[in-house]
Amino acid sequence: MQLTVLTENYAGSGFIAEHGLSYLIEHEGKKVLFDVGNSDVFLKNANQLSIDIQTEIKTVVLSHGHWDHGNGLQFINNKKLITHPGSFIKRYRKKDNSYLGLKFSKREVEEKFDLKLKKEPFYITDKIIFLGTIPRTNNFESKSTNFIDKNGQPDFVIDDSALAIIQNNELIIVTACSHSGVCNIIEYATKITGIKKVKTVIGGFHLKHNNLQTQQTINYLKEKNIDNIYPSHCTQMEALVAFYNNFNTTQVKTGMILNL
Repeated sequence: MQLTVLTENYAGSGFIAEHGLSYLIEHEGKKVLFDVGNSDVFLKNANQLSIDIQTEIKTVVLSHGHWDHGNGLQFINNKKLITHPGSFIKRYRKKDNSYLGLKFSKREVEEKFDLKLKKEPFYITDKIIFLGTIPRTNNFESKSTNFIDKNGQPDFVIDDSALAIIQNNELIIVTACSHSGVCNIIEYATKITGIKKVKTVIGGFHLKHNNLQTQQTINYLKEKNIDNIYPSHCTQMEALVAFYNNFNTTQVKTGMILNL
């Protein structure tokens, strides 16, 4: 499987970056665009790599309804778009009531895309699975939130999802922000597929500090004996350092091409 980093918080040489995420996934002849960042950065970086998103990509997955993962949809059209039905709610930051949802409505998206709303696991191919709603089963992830919905109620981003990709009877798990918890995502992916061995986890882990949650996450990943761990995007420096100290991780940057 090949994963190309089109949007990330950090720029590789000759590429540009923004606060956002977009990965191009290629597996057994199928190309899937996982998130589109906040702007047309993903298209500019793709162009640098001689990738024509508009003509080459037929399937897009939106991991959840936050601006930094979905607002780039305004720059493409006429594709199958897979996401959770909760992605289109109005959502705000609790601290200042600033808006952080998508800039367009479900109706507007339906006019541009073949929209598929999925709460249950959805098989894009027999080996690429959109996980849908992630059960939050452990006692250390997704226990608080800094977001609210339009009614002022806590928004735990129930639409947050991920991809599980089967390769050689092992799993590659691609996350976006892990609002549902990266460990919860891994547990659900192994349950859905019946495959216990996780080879790679890449994406945002939504960890900010080297605190108890980060340490519990690190311990969980060690117990799972995962070969390749790539925390990125919303994983902030203090947590990134903790992952580096434990796993010798590599910083994910735009323009990177990973063969997983």
